[in-house]
Amino acid sequence: MERLQAFKFERQPNGEQAQHMRRFVFNKALALQQTRHAQGEKKLSYAGLCKALTEWKAQPETLWLKETHSQPLQQTLKDLERAYANFFEKRADFPRFKKKGTGDSFRYPQGCKLDQGNSRVFLPKLGWIRYRNSRDVLGEVRSATVSQSGGKWFVSILTERTVEKPIPQGGAVGIDVGIARFATLSDGSFVEPLNSFRKHEARLRRYQRAMSRKTKFSSNWKKAKAKVKKIHTRIANVRKDFLHKASATISKNHALVVVEDLKVSNMSRSAKGTVDAPGRNVRAKSGLNKSILDQGWGEFRRQLEYKMAWKGGYLVAVPPQYTSQTCPCCGHVSKDNRQTQAKFECVDCGFEENADKVGAINVLARGHRVIACGEPVQSGRSMKQEPTEATQAVSA
Repeated sequence: MERLQAFKFERQPNGEQAQHMRRFVFNKALALQQTRHAQGEKKLSYAGLCKALTEWKAQPETLWLKETHSQPLQQTLKDLERAYANFFEKRADFPRFKKKGTGDSFRYPQGCKLDQGNSRVFLPKLGWIRYRNSRDVLGEVRSATVSQSGGKWFVSILTERTVEKPIPQGGAVGIDVGIARFATLSDGSFVEPLNSFRKHEARLRRYQRAMSRKTKFSSNWKKAKAKVKKIHTRIANVRKDFLHKASATISKNHALVVVEDLKVSNMSRSAKGTVDAPGRNVRAKSGLNKSILDQGWGEFRRQLEYKMAWKGGYLVAVPPQYTSQTCPCCGHVSKDNRQTQAKFECVDCGFEENADKVGAINVLARGHRVIACGEPVQSGRSMKQEPTEATQAVSA
């Protein structure tokens, strides 16, 4: 079985190596497409944009584009082509011009070399670049992506290797995610929430207020903004580390994991309403939305999905309706079964249990029915450049 895996390291560049022209090429190509549209001409394809890129490199005012290898510039044009495709298929808004400091990443799909013994990687026209060697890189190097986050540069090395088909360990388990308990398993165990944003909220608010008092775009404002960005990066890193540890433990000990197919964007939608029809309990809903987004349920499911495939197991997503209001003993469904947030008591048969555990038990039972009836596994999550299986798991 072929496995694609990405290894991410902190990059240690010098001043010249950190500079690149990706944003310039993206904005120039987008401006060209908009000009052609205004003149009634047809949109250029990726091949047409590559031809225009060659012409830009020959022009006297943009000769400096030759200092960068063609690969990251061509990948930028592919990004623009993908942005247009997403817009035409109504998956995203119309492409916008890139601002300085946002999306500062570029890819090298070929020509990369790795010297792990000396903690350095070779990128075309950038030469050998040192990185912080924090783990062994397994497999044959396929591509490299250089990105920036929180004031630091990182290089992500994508490799490919052949591994034996894994044999799943453990049994089946259902998971009910929540706020009081991050994840409750059908066997009764649960994972306490981390609440990374809540822990840093006061400090973040203090730095944001300090930044608001500075003159915009001044040196002090930029320093204050860097501090705010550093806190946001820390919050994201702490949350991601927590999710990786939780998903790794669950995938390691279970062959089948059943989760709820939650629509987090709908659950965290604002309740302020409109001028004609103002919302109710807006402040309480705002706090609930903040807690929901702080959990990272979508990222947790995405990590579970590829880690279960790595271990040879399966992930099944089921509809979440009434999982916490259905009695697992008699099947009675009523909102009166859940009088409080934590306690479940069936009004028909008198069964009592923790409400989150009841939800996990019902999720597992619903997953068994989905598999038994031959219904397709609900997935459809976006694929990022993270460790993923080259071969997709097939439902049993």
